[in-house]
Amino acid sequence: MLCGAYRKWLIDNGSLTARLKARYADFVVQPAMLKNAKALTDEPVLLGLKTNQYALIREVLLMGNNLPVVFAHSVLPHASLRGAWRGLGKLGNKPLGAALFANSKVKRTPLEYKKLSCHHPISMRITGHVTNAQKVLWARRSVFQLNCARILVTEVFLEQLFP
Repeated sequence: MLCGAYRKWLIDNGSLTARLKARYADFVVQPAMLKNAKALTDEPVLLGLKTNQYALIREVLLMGNNLPVVFAHSVLPHASLRGAWRGLGKLGNKPLGAALFANSKVKRTPLEYKKLSCHHPISMRITGHVTNAQKVLWARRSVFQLNCARILVTEVFLEQLFP
């Protein structure tokens, strides 16, 4: 069962970027990591990658009024960074969501939800970027597809989102 205040954020199929921009007068994307690496254990199958295949991993903090409110972890297979998505690996402090939702041809798989323990690899990455990170985190993920290109986006909701 989805947890109280998190529920409406977890099930919303719209652009999280647009929702955060509407909520916070001061919304920014703070890059945390961008590197070629292997996807996490359960991610390759969602993207048609081999388990030892490298992809571009992008992690950012979505900041609202100078507080981290969402941690986003994206897996961008190199084969997907061509054509219409060739610039996605060079977004810097621009939101990935804005680029994905700008194209009406982009399809999104149904959202998956999960409560992450403090031992989950993504939770452990968050503790490196957020002081006093909470013990249990709620996350959602989905795959965005444009033609044959696929990108996995995981969004973790931080307690600062709920004043």
